[in-house]
Amino acid sequence: MTATSNQSLVTQFIILGFPDLNGAQYFLFTLLSIIYVFTLSGNLLVISLICTHHHLHVPLYIFVGILSFLEIWYTAVTIPKMLTNLLNEKIISYLGCLLQTYFLHCFGITETYLLTVMAYDRYMAICNPLRYPSIMTNGCCFQLAACCWVLGFFGPLTQILLLSRLSFCRSNKIEHIFCDFTPLMNLACSDTSLNVKVDFAINSFLLYMAFVCIIMSYIKIISAVLKIKTTEGRKKAFSTCGAHLTVVLLFFGSVSFVYIRLTKNNSVNYDRVMAVIYSVLTPMCNPIIYSLRNREIREILRKKFSELF
Repeated sequence: MTATSNQSLVTQFIILGFPDLNGAQYFLFTLLSIIYVFTLSGNLLVISLICTHHHLHVPLYIFVGILSFLEIWYTAVTIPKMLTNLLNEKIISYLGCLLQTYFLHCFGITETYLLTVMAYDRYMAICNPLRYPSIMTNGCCFQLAACCWVLGFFGPLTQILLLSRLSFCRSNKIEHIFCDFTPLMNLACSDTSLNVKVDFAINSFLLYMAFVCIIMSYIKIISAVLKIKTTEGRKKAFSTCGAHLTVVLLFFGSVSFVYIRLTKNNSVNYDRVMAVIYSVLTPMCNPIIYSLRNREIREILRKKFSELF
């Protein structure tokens, strides 16, 4: 810490992570390392399958590949630092903490927009099948994905600027598993009421608007599918939506319980558990979900394994 005026300004933070492990930190380190390797290899496998198989170069799988690419960066923001924290390297600089918070929300917002665009893609494919090939071209897919990334990078700037104006002059111990808005606001010795209100407004608007768009898309999708006369046709239409809907429920369900609230105070253990779900478990599950729920990817994997064994 450095002395300035009558206050001691915090120049670094200590991330407490998972306290009171009682010697279980090495087991948790091993488990988290396995999960991280599985997440990286699973998402890289999905990307490689989509890139190397020409018949998967369609909007549905282009978006899946982009989502897998995003998940790699999303997990890289938090899990490596969580692993070093388990080995007692718990210190992070003030700037490093702000950057981790920024990129965590940057990639999270990008994923929110991307999942919304994927719902629109399924809506167009099922509800407007004749116009779909001319509207949802591969070029259009990449343009929509680029918009998601740009909006994601600009999304948390207001909250980060407000956070950077806070004074941290008391404890520098973050009671969380990584840097985030709420744990940092809990440490601030200046007024955080504006930060809390802005966080609530931005997060609720973003998540609920995206979720409403997704729900409306699926209402129209279900309505269109129910009009299909054959059972096989209805089953095929629903199968293209199952994986995406599962990912949406996992992601939005865990994130909304953490970021949509008008108070910065909540159970520390509650926040830790929810953070593990949306930052570790959900990215790990995504490649599994898309591998098992998409027939084309499942068939390719089956052929690959049969060739190996």
